[in-house]
Order: sequence, then structure tokens, then C-alpha cells
Amino acid sequence: MKKIKIVGIQFKSIGKVYNFNPVNNELALGDDVVVETVRGVELGKVVEVVREIDDTNPEHEHKPILRKATPHDLTVFEENKTMAKSNLVKFKKLIKARNLPMKALECEYTLDRQKVLFYYSAEERVDFRELLKDLATEFKARIELRQVGPREGARFIGGIGTCGRKLCCKEHMRDFEVITMKMAKDQNMNLNSSKITGACGKLLCCIAHENSMYQELKARLPEVDDIVKVPGCDGCRVVSVDLLRELIRIDDGKNNIIVHPSKDIEKIISGKRKKNDVLDPEIADLEG
Repeated sequence: MKKIKIVGIQFKSIGKVYNFNPVNNELALGDDVVVETVRGVELGKVVEVVREIDDTNPEHEHKPILRKATPHDLTVFEENKTMAKSNLVKFKKLIKARNLPMKALECEYTLDRQKVLFYYSAEERVDFRELLKDLATEFKARIELRQVGPREGARFIGGIGTCGRKLCCKEHMRDFEVITMKMAKDQNMNLNSSKITGACGKLLCCIAHENSMYQELKARLPEVDDIVKVPGCDGCRVVSVDLLRELIRIDDGKNNIIVHPSKDIEKIISGKRKKNDVLDPEIADLEG
């Protein structure tokens, strides 16, 4: 199979990594480079060194690195960021003037200033045709409006989570993972929406971060109503399970509740593995 060279480029400090063709450029980690994307000419940073991979999709051609960034490119990039901050304020004012049900989040320039991108969130479809005309008149450039979902919107704004730390999506997450209500149930969480949702109004990202650990624990430990053999009891029913501390509480059949560490379990005699419960319709749309 044919081998091709690629290099990993990132456009934001926290975000996806995209593969490009390094061409003949000598690149090292941390180098700033100029590339052409579907949005236009942009400045990116090398976050994964040049490497060879199998060309599994010959029809897909990786876009080339145009050049290493020059001092002029870096100066223009910083100027663009300053202008974008000012333009975001204008964007908010124009939205307010048109009384549109949308929230301005971010403004970005392409490196060559040929296009200005505005990001916004909205609960429903917005007719922004007149707003688009206002923006084109104001900035004399190609305008692109992009609607983003609640999770992406939280990444733009940032904030502090219930744990007291910066939001994961703003701090370290490159991609958004799929999060389901089943994960929350598997972790024995309180299914009150205020307890399991983040700043975006969707299920907490940490539920997905911790899911693999809980799945490992659940595979090793019995479930509630399983019948187990432990020292002093050959067939006791499990009444509760503390996954994190790996403790089980059993009913010895004599109205006594006894706590055992998981290492005491000699055998799971019979189990009642339950099917997934039907989601409460009030919280079903929290998944993301």
C-alpha cells in the first residue's frame, strides 16, 4: 500500500487536529504554518510531527502546507484577533437592533482578511438575511454566519463547572464525546437535571470521561438483587453496591444488612441483569 506523509495541525489552543500534507517544508512541533482550509487561508500550529501513514483513501487528498508563518503573518494574525474582538461588539449591537433571537459568541478573520466568520447560538431557526446585509455593509468582506450547538457555545464562552474548575470543553477537550443517560444511570447518579447537566444545559462531559472506569467496575461487581456467596452466607441477596469503594451490602436473610468488600465475594450464584430503563422524556434531550 502506498505511503503518504502527513502533519497534524491545530487552529485553536483547544480543538480538533487536522492532517495536512507537509510538502517539502521542514517542520517541528510548535511551528506556526499557513494553510488553506475550506474557510480560507488560516494560521495553524504543528501539534503532531510529520509521519508516514498508509494511503487508505487515495481519492482523498490532504491539503498542502503553504508555508511556514513569517513574522508578517504572525503580526497580521494578532491584528485580526484585535479586530475580531471589536467586531463581536458590533455584531451584538446589530443583532439587538434587528431584535433577533440569537446569541453572538465569537468572531474570526481568515488570515488574508477575505472572510469574516461570526458564530452564534439560537434555540430555533433564525432568518438573518437582513442581518447579513448589515454585516456585509459594515465590514466590506465576505461574511459567514455559523450556528453552533449548546456544547460548542459553552466552549466559546468558557466558565467554571460545578467541580470548581474551568469547563473541560474550554480546558482540554479536543472533541466532544457522546454522552448518554445510560452512562449517568450506570454511575448511580441523581437523575435530577440540575445535578447532571453542565453550563451548556447538556449532560456533564465528565460522565463520559469516567464511563470506562465504571464499566470496568460493573463488570467485576454484582448488581442489586444478585445472589452471591460470601463468608458466612452461601446465598445472600445484594441490596446495594458502592462501586467506587467496591463495597456490597447484603441481606443475610435474617433481617441483617452486612457490608462486604468485593474481595469477599466467592461466587455470584445468580444475577438479574436488567434491560436499560426507558428515558424520562423530560431529561431525554439532555444527551449530547
